[in-house]
Amino acid sequence: MDISKNMQTKLSFDSHVYQQLSQQLSILDTFKGIWKTRENLQSQYLKELRKIATIESTGSSTRIEGAMLTDQEVEKILSSLRITRFESRDQQEVAGYYDALALILDNHADIELTERYIHQLHGILLKHSEKDQSHRGKYKTTTNKVVANYPDGTQRVIFDTTPPHLTPLEMQQLLEWLHERLDKRDMHPLIITAGFVYEFLSIHPYKDGNGRLSRLLTTLLLMKLDYQFVQYVSFENVIESRKDEYYRVLVAGQKDRYKDNERIDAWVLFFMQCLITLTERLEAKYETYSKLKTALNKRQQEVLDYIGEHEPAQVGDIEKALKQYSRNTLKKDLAFLVKEGLLLKTGDRKGTRYHKAVKP
Repeated sequence: MDISKNMQTKLSFDSHVYQQLSQQLSILDTFKGIWKTRENLQSQYLKELRKIATIESTGSSTRIEGAMLTDQEVEKILSSLRITRFESRDQQEVAGYYDALALILDNHADIELTERYIHQLHGILLKHSEKDQSHRGKYKTTTNKVVANYPDGTQRVIFDTTPPHLTPLEMQQLLEWLHERLDKRDMHPLIITAGFVYEFLSIHPYKDGNGRLSRLLTTLLLMKLDYQFVQYVSFENVIESRKDEYYRVLVAGQKDRYKDNERIDAWVLFFMQCLITLTERLEAKYETYSKLKTALNKRQQEVLDYIGEHEPAQVGDIEKALKQYSRNTLKKDLAFLVKEGLLLKTGDRKGTRYHKAVKP
């Protein structure tokens, strides 16, 4: 199968789907423009949002594949990443996903969408997984299937995937199609992204980790295409909340795999709707922050920002950093911020420390 030719057929939409899709793309691009005007948003708040989103993304993406760890358990693991060996499979998957996602968020502009870099990301994804060491960063050599894992331990085969002997060729063709579309700009970038992710899942090029890697590649593509807002709310969490529909729309296209009538309009519409849900969640977080900004005066906001960047902080630290304010005034601000639930106070007397507690 020549993927570059077949993608044009798969992405053929009737007038009804095209109308829906046009409306979705308009919503997403409008939000993209609005978000760019908010670049003067407090950097510390953006840092906090990204931290929360990264934890949610790591937890959700691994749970979609059958892991059972909660976001709180994930956060605990991520705070202990200096550990060199994780005991359980779930812990290993969480650590690997976090490492790969952090790399993408920090270096997306420099990561090329090539086989070599995708292999490297797969290697990072599985680097903590003991049973995967022999095949990480290498295409599959045995047949695999897409399997849905559910919390009760049951599994269901969703669809068959590309045979191992065709995997290198189809991945090469998929990447050629991707770069040709991006170079020619003859298709909306979000449609290109949705098509790429669908085809990657259809090929399922690795023995394990394909679902998680597909979501990492989604984030990478969206970041490279300047949809920067995806780093502040978890796309993976949106997918997890609609897991059954996620598999259903994949099957809708996959049932006709390698046939002339394979269409992926249901998948594309689902993909866009998930992104719209993401923007709605981010908008709600932004509104929460805007109200918070209004409620605090300039001095209180400075105290909050300082603690966010230097937590845990003591009164003496804050006094040295904000020399323009008296110690008594700062102590009153700290008491107010603790009362409002924006700061967490630990210790007593000289051992008192303050931590940022706000998570909009």
